[in-house]
Amino acid sequence: MNIVLTGSLGNIGKPLAIELVQKGHSVTVISSKAEKQKDIEALGAKAAIGTMQDVDFLTKTFKGADIVYLMEAWEGIGSIFDKDVDFVAAFNKIGNNYKQAIAQSGVLQVVHLSSIGAHTNTGTGSLFVHHTVENILKELPENVSIKFMRPVGFFNNIFRYMQTIKTKGKIIQSYGGDKKEPWVSPLDIAAAITEEMENPFNGRSVRYVASDEVSPNEIAKIIGAAIGKPDLEWSVISDDETLQGMLSADVNEWIANGFVKMQAAQRDGSLYADYYMNKPTLGKVKLVDFAKEFAKIYNQSN
Repeated sequence: MNIVLTGSLGNIGKPLAIELVQKGHSVTVISSKAEKQKDIEALGAKAAIGTMQDVDFLTKTFKGADIVYLMEAWEGIGSIFDKDVDFVAAFNKIGNNYKQAIAQSGVLQVVHLSSIGAHTNTGTGSLFVHHTVENILKELPENVSIKFMRPVGFFNNIFRYMQTIKTKGKIIQSYGGDKKEPWVSPLDIAAAITEEMENPFNGRSVRYVASDEVSPNEIAKIIGAAIGKPDLEWSVISDDETLQGMLSADVNEWIANGFVKMQAAQRDGSLYADYYMNKPTLGKVKLVDFAKEFAKIYNQSN
């Protein structure tokens, strides 16, 4: 099949492109950076250099594709430390650009990388933007089949804990305890997307993607063991302390408030309500596997 991937060669895009090429598909990877062309072509894929803000470019690149994979990269919109970035407006714009390009190109099969929390527009903090984009894409004609992929929190997010582990000797968040929650590896997301691309398309569907289910205290134990700190603790602070800490670090105010609200939803379990009603089969990569990667980078950093 002729498949177009947005999102360049990120944590999901690279293994996805590799797997699809190995399966014999013709793959085009969209990247906004011209210097990525050589890396894309080295994988056996074609490079299309342009941005998701350019509808004409997207339409031209999508034309003739059997399947298009859509994703919105937060980092592609702007820095979380830029106080002037309007992330809500940006997600709306990208969603509408995708909708317009899909309609104009005639593509009839779409896989959209959404997120946990996209089942509602309230109570999930900043994750509600994924709900918004899903609804924008649902405005496409009914003959356009869309598979919405909703991964849970990425293992890679645990890298954010590295600084406080090094400076405070602990993981510090606004939720914690022994209640398990789902996590996912980008490798399992790529595998799930590949599977969905090779399965028949029919209407609109949702698939959650997860690799493991572990509690905050289990994360501290597993990560601690991997880095030689068996007594590593997960410490809980208040929402206000978390918010003030982020604002003092010059994080965008909307991002900071959204993060605190998202963690509140993790704490009370509401973030995962729809996930558990539609629980997927867990993927192959477990936290203990990711912990080895974490330890390698932890030990290399100063």
